[in-house]
Amino acid sequence: MVAKKYLLLILVSLAGPNSINATKPDNTNLAVKIKNLPTPLYKTNRPPLEKRLFKSVAVEDEIAWVKKNLTNRKLAWMFENCFPNTLETTVHYRMIQGKPDTFVYTGDIHAMWLRDSGAQVWAYLPLINKDAELKKMIEGVIRRQLKCILIDPYANAFNDGPTGEGWVTDITDMSPNVHERKWEIDSLCYPIRLAYEYWKRTGDSSIFDSEWVQAMIRILQTFHEQQRKTGVGPYHFLRETDRAFDTLSNDGLGTPINPVGLIVSSFRPSDDATTFQFLIPSNFFAVSSLRKAAEILSTVNNRNDLAKECTDLAQEVEIALKKYATYDHPKYGTIYAYEVDGFGNHLLMDDANVPSLLAMPYLGLVDVKDTIYQNTRRFVWSKDNPYFFKGVAGEGIGGPHVGYDMVWPMSIMMKAFTSQDDEEIKACIKMLLDTDAGTGFIHESFNKDDASNFTRPWFAWQNTLFGELILKLIKEHKVDLLNSIE
Repeated sequence: MVAKKYLLLILVSLAGPNSINATKPDNTNLAVKIKNLPTPLYKTNRPPLEKRLFKSVAVEDEIAWVKKNLTNRKLAWMFENCFPNTLETTVHYRMIQGKPDTFVYTGDIHAMWLRDSGAQVWAYLPLINKDAELKKMIEGVIRRQLKCILIDPYANAFNDGPTGEGWVTDITDMSPNVHERKWEIDSLCYPIRLAYEYWKRTGDSSIFDSEWVQAMIRILQTFHEQQRKTGVGPYHFLRETDRAFDTLSNDGLGTPINPVGLIVSSFRPSDDATTFQFLIPSNFFAVSSLRKAAEILSTVNNRNDLAKECTDLAQEVEIALKKYATYDHPKYGTIYAYEVDGFGNHLLMDDANVPSLLAMPYLGLVDVKDTIYQNTRRFVWSKDNPYFFKGVAGEGIGGPHVGYDMVWPMSIMMKAFTSQDDEEIKACIKMLLDTDAGTGFIHESFNKDDASNFTRPWFAWQNTLFGELILKLIKEHKVDLLNSIE
């Protein structure tokens, strides 16, 4: 009886904004240990209907369709818990001056990351032509992201208005609207990716208004500044902290780079500082995003001048990537480095957060069959990657954000997304099912030897990404593969 009451308390905390960690601005180092949970009853862990922040008929239909196809009870249970998690616990949707506006929490941190928010709603895009309110909600995410870029293109996370919450003591150009101001290339790429896909699926170009054009001008300006051809640029960042990766060296400018045409990213998608500031996966992401922006600017806005600036910058970065991004590894052949500095130094590793080297085909940045990518894929999923961990509970890539021996399920999902081998996919899904610690949700990370030792019980991006992966596999006619998992 005591164990059942304990499980109920855990599940209530997972269901919504009353998470046990909801009041902490950053709890990624908190390991949540849950021991000896009873066998799951597979009753839904979704919030009660009246407490769900956003409801979608199309999403409910998709959940019902997936559950009808899956005979693996735990898989069906986890899909139902995870797929709608972003909608039900993080989406704050409203109309402002007659236009949709959507502020998206990451989960237990009540701020909006440009990266996370774009990724969190991505899985719902295939359904937006079936649900007008869902379409408007995602339009609201795009509009909110553009507003955020115009507030500060160097910030990674924002408050819902000028509340002054977040890392207010950081030594950088903070404003009350900004929650955290870590410069990350991908923060400006995810909004373009989302807007482009929304446009392609709906044909709705109304989002590409004057605010969009101004945001693209700011993105171009920021990317050019961070090529650092004419100086270090306006960005600097320092934080008083006991975590080395939470601040920048050299008085807030980071490690030196040789201006070879690549774009500096002072921080990684994990919000950890880069070692060498040319972050290779994010530079690939910039190339793809700039070309998408150029297509929109020329086709919709008739701004051929800006489109050409985007295309020229994309080509310059691409040429630099071909020259500086690879390393001839004695064991794996030519691979992509994770970071370089333009002086000839290479950091050989991968981090679980997306964009990562492993995830580049998922984002459409390289061909999954590309020889260099395949060599890189073998390297990052091996003990030659210093942040690859393998134990009795599972294996995968982590990163310095939560430290040694902590595997991020996001890396396991990216391995499945980029796999061409059914047995490999099956092993990935089984590992995800076996490492939920009985909660029915995907966590930020888990210990390689003890899945009940995990971080962040409420992390909407990973939950929704799991739903996206299962839907992809079902639509690729891999239902029998999923149902064969024991």
